[in-house]
Amino acid sequence: MVLPGRRRQVAVKETSGQHHHALRSTMSTLPTLLAAVQPAAAQDSVGTPLLWGITIGGVLLLFALDFVITRRPHEVSMKEAVGWSSFYIALPLAFGVFVWSRYGGDRGIEYYTGYLVEKSLSVDNLFVFMLLLTAFAVPKELQQRVLLIGVAGALVLRGVFIALGAQMIATFSWTFLLFGAVLLVTAVKVLRDALSHEEAAVDIGSLRTVRLLRRVRPVVEDYRGPRMTVMENGRRALTPLALVTVAILGTDIVFAVDSVPAVFGITGDAYLVFATNAFALLGLRALYFVLEGLLGALAHLGFGLAAILAFIGVKLVLHWAHGVWPATPEVPTLASLGVIVGILALVTVTSLVAKRRAEAGGTDDDAAPRRETVGSEPS
Repeated sequence: MVLPGRRRQVAVKETSGQHHHALRSTMSTLPTLLAAVQPAAAQDSVGTPLLWGITIGGVLLLFALDFVITRRPHEVSMKEAVGWSSFYIALPLAFGVFVWSRYGGDRGIEYYTGYLVEKSLSVDNLFVFMLLLTAFAVPKELQQRVLLIGVAGALVLRGVFIALGAQMIATFSWTFLLFGAVLLVTAVKVLRDALSHEEAAVDIGSLRTVRLLRRVRPVVEDYRGPRMTVMENGRRALTPLALVTVAILGTDIVFAVDSVPAVFGITGDAYLVFATNAFALLGLRALYFVLEGLLGALAHLGFGLAAILAFIGVKLVLHWAHGVWPATPEVPTLASLGVIVGILALVTVTSLVAKRRAEAGGTDDDAAPRRETVGSEPS
């Protein structure tokens, strides 16, 4: 099956068994970091200390619930995956109603637009996660635990990036120009990968994380349940589960680089940026198993993501230019929502049409251009 996605270089990132503790520690300090933003930015935010506290507490509670659910390894049924996915989609939609009714339509549109962008980009995370889980031959019953750790790592990193991004926006007027440039460069890379026809693949031996871990610790050949390390021949050895977990955490760094600037292109409210990221990531564990058999049908999603990233990049550049030259036009948030929805609808339709034509012609070579090669890092 040909999987769409984006070219990623997997970075080395230290990890331990205390993922939940790291998530709780980072998120508990997030409001303090964001409080450092200059008063003008704070006044524009709907995030009161009480709202921050309730939101962070709710996210931690949901993650704790997910860790309890995955404590005993089991293969996820479609019924279970659909149920949890429905819950994690209904929750942010309901929260958007609260934002709209409490803070007005403008904030509501910013929230829903940001959530749609982040959900689209987080679904792209699933393509890379699928490639890594397949390459490491992770057993079905262990996959959801690996995915949950990956999502927790992504949320921690995005919390840090949001705090840094908010501080940069408050301090440097050219931050929007920088963010716009990052998104435009990313859009070019995504488009280039979307136009490639090479098969998606993961070369495990080329991943820096794998090479480094094998140098410092021996690695056993088989999985030992949910255990990351085991005693083997009198020495502490890593299991393949530890390798794939570190590899996925490494990719989280790359994903955070373009996801956070993208939502800052929709709203400058750091609270809404965090809320959209948190809600987009929370349901990925369950959504993975719903979309696992359908990802190959979204052959043109890479083109859509490239267009969305380029559009938001241009929007950020125009926003920066408007501050320098007031006559420069800006893109309204409502117009942004219309463009993003239109792009996603268009690539979904064209993907389904291409898949149907490919099935009728007995080949999928033209319908699903290759978009992803994970592990092609330089030595």
